Amino acid sequence: MAITISLVALFGLVLYFLLRNGSLGYGGAFTAAGFGFFLASTGAAAPINQMATAIVQAIPHL
Repeated sequence: MAITISLVALFGLVLYFLLRNGSLGYGGAFTAAGFGFFLASTGAAAPINQMATAIVQAIPHL
C-alpha cells in the first residue's frame, strides 16, 4: 500500500510541475487523471501494480 501512495504522490507532483510550467493544460491533466482512474478498475491494474512493485524492489539492488 505504501508503494501505491508514493507513486500517486510522484505522479501528482509531475502533473503539478507540468501544469505550473505550462507544458500540460488542465484538460490534459484531467484526461491523465481520468485515464489512471479508469485503468485502475480494469484487469490491467494487477499487472501494473506487480510491475511497479518489482521496479521499486529492484532499485536498491542497482
